[in-house]
Amino acid sequence: MPPRPPSLKVRALQWLAQREHSRDELRAKLLRALSRPPVHHGADPDAPPPPPEPADPAAEVDALLGWLEQRGYLSQARFIESRVHARQARFGNVRIERELQQHGLALDGEARAELQRSELQRARTVWDKKFGHAPADPADRLRQMRFLAGRGFSPEVVRQVLRASGDRSGED
Repeated sequence: MPPRPPSLKVRALQWLAQREHSRDELRAKLLRALSRPPVHHGADPDAPPPPPEPADPAAEVDALLGWLEQRGYLSQARFIESRVHARQARFGNVRIERELQQHGLALDGEARAELQRSELQRARTVWDKKFGHAPADPADRLRQMRFLAGRGFSPEVVRQVLRASGDRSGED
């Protein structure tokens, strides 16, 4: 007898056990899971009939998301915290905030201020790991600036990092 596909609630809990999800992201995954046709492994007369398709899949998913939020399985605050924690070592504030916006979320004032305070040090760490030396010529300077800007560091922070790298090159 082929195994029954997991219920919507089980799928949601499995995904949330793997990592935090935003409400929008989990909603999209669940709707995709509902839209897939069931896989039939041959005609087994003793197999139970497949569960009926929900009349309104979006309403069923939204109700499940509400249930998950009420019980603390799904938390926007936890998602933001985990996303910031995972990204802050490699990316700047612009990139982190843009990524959160894609999930329909935003940082609160305290978290934004904390990231702002640490952005210069984080940019220096990223720059040191990638380059570790002052730019040799204007083309190298532009390459280093583009790299840091591409990582989502603000233009002012990029200038400060490269200005400081020029100051340190005189120390060698």
